[in-house]
Amino acid sequence: MKLKYYIISSVLVLSLSSCKKELEKLPQQDIAEEIAFNSPSTALGALRGIYSTAQTFDFYGSLPQVIGDYMGNNVDFVGTFPTLQDLNSFSAVSTNGNVATMWQIHYQVITRANNVIGKINTVDGLSAEEKAQYAAEAKFLRALAYFQLANFFAQPFQVSSGSNLAVPLVLEPFDGTVKYPSRSTLNQVHAQIVQDLNEAIPALPQSYTDATETRGRATKGAAYALLSRLYLYREEWAKAESAARSTLAQGIYDTAPNYAFYSGNTSEDVFTIQNSAIDNGRTGSGGWASYYNPAALAGRGDAPFSQDLINAYTSEPGDKRYDLKISGNAADGLPHLFTSKFPDAVNNSDNSPVIRTTEVYLNLAEALARQNTIPNAEAVTILNTRIRNRAGLLPKVVATQQALVDALLIERRKELAFEGHSRMDLLRNRQPLRAGNAAAAFGGAKTILPVPQREIDNNPGLQGQQNTGY
Repeated sequence: MKLKYYIISSVLVLSLSSCKKELEKLPQQDIAEEIAFNSPSTALGALRGIYSTAQTFDFYGSLPQVIGDYMGNNVDFVGTFPTLQDLNSFSAVSTNGNVATMWQIHYQVITRANNVIGKINTVDGLSAEEKAQYAAEAKFLRALAYFQLANFFAQPFQVSSGSNLAVPLVLEPFDGTVKYPSRSTLNQVHAQIVQDLNEAIPALPQSYTDATETRGRATKGAAYALLSRLYLYREEWAKAESAARSTLAQGIYDTAPNYAFYSGNTSEDVFTIQNSAIDNGRTGSGGWASYYNPAALAGRGDAPFSQDLINAYTSEPGDKRYDLKISGNAADGLPHLFTSKFPDAVNNSDNSPVIRTTEVYLNLAEALARQNTIPNAEAVTILNTRIRNRAGLLPKVVATQQALVDALLIERRKELAFEGHSRMDLLRNRQPLRAGNAAAAFGGAKTILPVPQREIDNNPGLQGQQNTGY
């Protein structure tokens, strides 16, 4: 049974029908003022409302993740949406509609999280432990939202050591006073993410009674795992190692013996956005499967394998991860290969992968490798025993530290393909998003997204803070 992300009271429902009106609001002016924390049930409804918003197309319903793929080298975008074509060709403008709604929905998640964090202590009938846990879950989701925003709207840490602008930090419930927040630096946003996660961890449970909630609600392990990814992106290797070890120390995560885990909640899943057929109104007709499946399987056929990714899989014979594919006609009418990780393009009921145990092991192995001048034995064991063995590949002999890092990055690409990782893995390693394209070079102006023009027009604090090149 899927974890239900629902809003239990009509006062908590945000209508998206008046999209233009909502887009014109500042981040802190969303619906926070409309939520009344007058009982334990409405408080739980407010918390679940954050998870519900996280399901939407523009958060973890697939749009940010497929945009990352369209800008990278794992797929050949053959779709027809002009706004997505512009992102794929690094020619987007500040009025791009997909970018605007992505920004908007992320701040809806943040606004709802702020509301829970700021008002949960006023609720009668909840224990102190319940209040602390609800606030901790909201902080985890706020951290996830800011992390994803920073990854898309700011140059990576490697460009200027995090001193560049990222996104506005809005941390308090809307109190009726309109404020005009400016963009904070990447370092400031990352510091807030770290603070949120560290404050959340003590109050988060290790697991839940319901197995699907263990994989679909915030836990200690999920918070540690997100920290490990953030520290990896910042090249803080010792901290990345520590956070990854803390995740695995929870004792409920393990790499699955095969790749059947995509069909359900298993020890491979650290945190997933839980979806079901009845959630299709939130994930929308543009879910993961819609973009990654061919027309014959009810998909759009927009995102087939790139030849570069095919070459990566076939560079060694027998890679079982290459079996996770289907063939069919793409949006261009020609036959292509597609991932089979997300089979349900009819109802978009596939869970959205956020953090997997395999990623945590890869984070740990890379952090270990980066801290040593010779190949780290534990990292080599993870590479061969945890990753390559499951893929049906022979152990790899690595003679140098750099060879080990390179081998781990190759496995990371093949393991996490189509799950929203490839763009940032390229950028944090100072690689072009696509070879042979000057606009895709590391640090290129349009390797990140523009601040939506509507936000700049309505917020004096953002004027003069547009990303270079837009």
